[in-house]
Amino acid sequence: MTREIERAGITIVQMANLIPVAKTVGVNRLVPTISIPYPLGNPSTPKEEQHKLRRHRVGVALDALTTPIEEPTLFEVKI
Repeated sequence: MTREIERAGITIVQMANLIPVAKTVGVNRLVPTISIPYPLGNPSTPKEEQHKLRRHRVGVALDALTTPIEEPTLFEVKI
């Protein structure tokens, strides 16, 4: 799906937990997530920590949208 959207001229970032699968289907910009049921957080952590985790990952994804790339790229999440 991401390939078709990009063929239409729309830059897209895929946020995924299963990195090898996303690479196999041809995702160009990829941001890793935390887990399958909770991709952007961990419900066992305090609410403030949840907000920090989610905001940071979405920020990485937004930065990935504006980063020129020549080949499929995995954007590392450092926190």
